[in-house]
Amino acid sequence: MREFPRPFNRPALPGATDLTRRVLLAGTGGGALSLLLAACGAGGGAPLTGADSGAPQAGAGANAAASAPPRRGGTLRAGSPPPPTAVDPVTMYDGSAIAIVQLVADYLIWLDRDFTLKPRLAEKWESEDGGKRWVFTLRKGVTFSDGTPLDAEIVKASFDRLLDPKSKSAALSAFDTVLAKGGVGVRDAATVVFTLERAFSDFPYLVSAGNYNAVILKKDYAGDFTKKPIGTGPFLLESYDASSGATFTRNPKYWEPGKPYLDGVKITFYADDQADLLALQSGEIDAQILSRPQLVGPLKGLGDITVDQVQGTGLTAFTLRTDRPPFDRKEARQAVAYALDRPGVNATIYDGIGALGNDHLFAPLFPAAPDGIAQRAKDPAKVAELLGGQPLKFTLTYDPPSKDYALTVQNQLKQAGIQVELDQRTSADFYGGDQEKDTPWLFSTANLVGWAGRATPSQFIIPMVKGGGVWNGSKYANPALDAAADAYDAAQTPGERAAQAEIIAKALHEDIPVIVAVWSGTVRAYNGRKFTGIQAHPSSYVDFSSVSQVV
Repeated sequence: MREFPRPFNRPALPGATDLTRRVLLAGTGGGALSLLLAACGAGGGAPLTGADSGAPQAGAGANAAASAPPRRGGTLRAGSPPPPTAVDPVTMYDGSAIAIVQLVADYLIWLDRDFTLKPRLAEKWESEDGGKRWVFTLRKGVTFSDGTPLDAEIVKASFDRLLDPKSKSAALSAFDTVLAKGGVGVRDAATVVFTLERAFSDFPYLVSAGNYNAVILKKDYAGDFTKKPIGTGPFLLESYDASSGATFTRNPKYWEPGKPYLDGVKITFYADDQADLLALQSGEIDAQILSRPQLVGPLKGLGDITVDQVQGTGLTAFTLRTDRPPFDRKEARQAVAYALDRPGVNATIYDGIGALGNDHLFAPLFPAAPDGIAQRAKDPAKVAELLGGQPLKFTLTYDPPSKDYALTVQNQLKQAGIQVELDQRTSADFYGGDQEKDTPWLFSTANLVGWAGRATPSQFIIPMVKGGGVWNGSKYANPALDAAADAYDAAQTPGERAAQAEIIAKALHEDIPVIVAVWSGTVRAYNGRKFTGIQAHPSSYVDFSSVSQVV
């Protein structure tokens, strides 16, 4: 099954009409945006920068709560949209299902909010044979909730399951060209060996929570997770109803001594984001699993609500066909890039919590992200110089989730004299058609595609811009970039990796097959007077093992 690069599946944003109105008003300049934000009660504050992103925006009592010692007991009540499909760790792709599974099951490695890797079921890992083989040592004394001891055969079975095309797991695309079926072996009861198809220095990220299907399940797992919810995570799934929610209790066999602090978690499903938010404001729930920046932004610093925020690695790719007019001319692509007001896009689409993009595929969160390339900014004089008096007009194709982004682009480019005709398709049409010949998201002149966050930059580079990449919608081809991408994956030291990253980033920054105006940010709203330890995560993951009551 091919995984399309959509973000987590969520219901349509109830406030979309308001957001679209804001886009229309904001697209022509910061003055209109400021007035509208003030009218919406956002306080008119400046967009957050990378330096302060990630700091909780606390309510009055949150600072004291954050410093309080952990207190055992209590049940956290959280709200979330209902999962659109069955909750199955192997095939899940939506934020609610992932959260439910992450409360019950665990990974070899956890991907922390700053993209560092934290040992979980694996205590350590190391590479052999120049990065073509990776050896993982399992944590001792871990048992599943039914008492079954964790061992290397169980871990092997988990990955064999994901690598089987019949599993229809999204994890397959992450392992593509890196790890194939049959590549997982057992050295002894506590040691798992992954033999790769090629050297891949970021391989630990692919078996971490960054590849969200990579939870460790028992050998005999055969589906029906909500009926047989056996895992090594901090909580036990006690009940599940697809229409109303789920309840969890503390797992007494959890491997980390003393945790979790909570007695349990209760998740209530709400059909829309407004109902979820109203439940938080009224005290019906204590936290949200999936918060929307545009909705919770006005609550920052008000009352009991704390809004934690963090940068992410998701993006809306503004792809330009490099093999057909008008974007077969690099100057035309560069003109569009210099016409965009990136802080304006960030404020309008991400409520200012994202990080500015610089037209390459290394998000600031990636450790190898280059920092020596000047940030591209709106420059009308440069646009005029690049266009040389020639008009520029093109059609921008997208599906409904990217409507506000498309309106923003159209309005901003209009200010630079660039005409954009909008071509909105249904999602079925946009991603439909022949994937080899005519699907709009890969074959239109210019388009917008929302990509969920990835754990490594190679998960963007290889499919999107490498020659022959399966999702290379720009039809970009650059042998020097291809060579650097291979060298990046095989690099054995941070220095080698950084050198290749700079080559790749400079090529993309100069050639602009894809405009990356902003990297996403995520938020999580909760009652800071009642609970501490709740955090936003770049991929909206949940780790409630350290959450505790305040009073």
